[in-house]
Amino acid sequence: MNYIANVGLEVHVQLKTRTKIFCGCPTTFGAPPNTHVCPVCLGYPGAMPAMNAEAIRLTVLSGLMLGCQINPASKMDRKNYYYPDMPKNYQISQYDQPLCLGGGIEITLADGSKKKIGLTRIHIEEDVGKNMHFTASSGIDFNRAGTPLMEIVTEPDIASADEAMAFLEALKEILAYGGVSDVNLEEGNLRCDVNSSVRPAGQEKLGTKTELKNMNTFKGVHRALSYEIARQISELEKGGRIRQETRRWDDLAGVTLAMRSKEEAHDYRYFPEPDLLPIVLTQAQVTEWAKALPELPEKRRARMMSDYGIPEYDAGVLSADKALADYFEATATLVKNPKAASNWIMTTVMAKLTELHLTIGEVKITPAQLAKLINLVEAKTINLPTAKEIFELMFAQGGDAGEIVKAKGLAQVSDAGAIEKIVDEAIAANPKVVADYKGGKEASFKFLVGQVMKLSKGKANPALANELLKKKLG
Repeated sequence: MNYIANVGLEVHVQLKTRTKIFCGCPTTFGAPPNTHVCPVCLGYPGAMPAMNAEAIRLTVLSGLMLGCQINPASKMDRKNYYYPDMPKNYQISQYDQPLCLGGGIEITLADGSKKKIGLTRIHIEEDVGKNMHFTASSGIDFNRAGTPLMEIVTEPDIASADEAMAFLEALKEILAYGGVSDVNLEEGNLRCDVNSSVRPAGQEKLGTKTELKNMNTFKGVHRALSYEIARQISELEKGGRIRQETRRWDDLAGVTLAMRSKEEAHDYRYFPEPDLLPIVLTQAQVTEWAKALPELPEKRRARMMSDYGIPEYDAGVLSADKALADYFEATATLVKNPKAASNWIMTTVMAKLTELHLTIGEVKITPAQLAKLINLVEAKTINLPTAKEIFELMFAQGGDAGEIVKAKGLAQVSDAGAIEKIVDEAIAANPKVVADYKGGKEASFKFLVGQVMKLSKGKANPALANELLKKKLG
């Protein structure tokens, strides 16, 4: 029997605010445990929350980018449960009146076709603390407790682990472009719960779902979901049944394991938060925020292809990171050949970023400096090997490519007479290699070209050196 998977995601995104959602404690990452706390975020009796207006704005901005309906009136609710990382024994969240409803994200499938993944809602809530487990004890760091958290809930439109990955990558891009979150998975800015079920093909009713909690890597989501879908199908094929439960992903063993039966909404005893007023938004306010909407990744890809004449693949790679796309565009506007800028950034620059674990914002070479280096190559003032050497110097210490070329005497030799003398020298020094080439060994020619470049200290115009060498050996 064929089975169809239905997957819904609950994506938790930390918002990029300076302070927590209900108090003035900073949200900066990496502080010593329990140093960014106060009576409000620690849930002390009598401590009163005060709403962070910027958290509301960023949530609404996210909803606008994702095509949601913005509710003019929403409210905060208490979600009651006991867990060590929740100091009040309840979480201030939203239940029946969230800030945003509907919307969706269009993803690209493996065959190149498009599919829209619908959104149910986006609501705002406070994050919880972080449990820390040591060899002989455990502790809780409450620095994260109270950080503004946006929960994006999808419809069960996702049909595979690949589609879940494509959705998360597209969502991360959009949120980064909007500046609403750092979306740094290593710092816990983006985490998600995965709800999945399977049903026989032709059956309209969805199957019984399970939930995987607190997935914090896209690779982990893909692996866990691949396993869980296969597990559910296998269980049904054996005549068993799926229990509605919360499971966890054991990354080392590569399996999902049952934790507890899944709670229903009524188990949380939601009721309106008595210490916070309802959130009321005017149309004028939402319209004003909408004016700040950025150009989204999909539109930017199309424009980059149109404006700079680069292929779809290049536009996809460069636009995946807004800062990288900004760097490319700043460079491309200063060069005669934007495709050359694309090639340099996608290969040489990105390889260096990967090697040194840097972001494009940490690079010492400005777009103007990179553009000048590219223009020197395009004008044949220097050759590519020399340009790569200069790039290494600039990457390490910054500087102007033209000044480096002048100071080190690296300008490319394009004088035919000067190169001809070097070619004659290479031929005279390697009679056996010359004989091998004339005997039909094509590889010998490459060796001779290498000798010419070596004798010229890498400064000979490669195309001219090839041409003169062929003529001499002709």
